[in-house]
Amino acid sequence: MATIRMPDTVPSPSQDCESLRKAVQGLGTDEKAIIRILGHRNASQRKKIRDTYQQLYNESLIDRLHSELSGDFRKAVILWTYDPAERDAKLANEALLQVIVEIACANSPQHLLAVRQAYCSLFDCSLEEDILRKLLVGLVSSYRYDKEQVNMNISISEASKLHEAIIVYVLSTRNVYQLRAMFECYQQNFGNPIDQLESLLRVVIWCIQSPEKHFAEVIRNSISGLGTDEGSLTRAIVTRAEIDTMKIRGEYYKTNLVIGDTSGDYKDFLMTLLG
Repeated sequence: MATIRMPDTVPSPSQDCESLRKAVQGLGTDEKAIIRILGHRNASQRKKIRDTYQQLYNESLIDRLHSELSGDFRKAVILWTYDPAERDAKLANEALLQVIVEIACANSPQHLLAVRQAYCSLFDCSLEEDILRKLLVGLVSSYRYDKEQVNMNISISEASKLHEAIIVYVLSTRNVYQLRAMFECYQQNFGNPIDQLESLLRVVIWCIQSPEKHFAEVIRNSISGLGTDEGSLTRAIVTRAEIDTMKIRGEYYKTNLVIGDTSGDYKDFLMTLLG
């Protein structure tokens, strides 16, 4: 369930654009007005605002926001203002393995297809061409049926295959020295330690089984310890605000920690998206 709160009467795209224009013109920027408008509009409404702004003022709203805002607040607002498919395509282009898994596994097949199309349009190459890991290529190139239909015979059969998988066989039948040598060969051949594969598989399973738990963990990790991982915090809240943030809040109820670890307009914007 989403957490976006929209006004009872939503202004027209033209009215919103006029208000945004006033917010970014003159001396200083009215950040509160930007939060008040964009933070309370859904993806369809934001697209109409972007298109109308371009028509009215012959400039990109994204470009204007980029020139007027700064820091983590700018990144969060711009990510939010993008079309969701374009936003995920840009995040995928950063080549963060966990982000690509999140996009591939925690969204609908229709959205993933839109992300692939947006990626090709934005970067003049396919998403598959930019992903070298075989597991990730499999995730983004497939189109999974999205209806709640389950074939129990397939489930039973494939659960058995998982249990009998080659990695289970190897780990349970080779001595520790053979396994260490295998791990070294894996790193030499594929460029990453094998425990990174384990971590990646865990993210895949979490994103499929319970996306809200995964993103609650992303938020928890982003604000724990010294300092804040603003990139992960922004990504988790912005990309899920229209999908399942209410469930994420249920999994991770300490929203007050988000308040304590952020400040200023950045904090106000994230809290607006959190409802």
